Amino acid sequence: MKLSRPVSWFLLAFGVWSWFIWITFAKNLWKDGSGLAFDDAGDPTAYFWVHLALAVTSFLLGTAIGVIGFRGLRALGKSSTGSTDTAP
Repeated sequence: MKLSRPVSWFLLAFGVWSWFIWITFAKNLWKDGSGLAFDDAGDPTAYFWVHLALAVTSFLLGTAIGVIGFRGLRALGKSSTGSTDTAP
């Protein structure tokens, strides 16, 4: 199955966006000073662990989606450069 160029670019952009958003979110979660992520003793709370799991899962899914988009673009590039179309 071949993906169209716009779909491949969308998937790749989604993967890049996912890296940016979820890594930023995880950094902010780690630095949280509101008392939600860490209790008074400095230990991680359930809020921290749930949101870290969400961030890691979303990061991994975004990475997989971005790889699919990248492979789609690469396949389109190979098929257009290696084309031996001899239509009149």
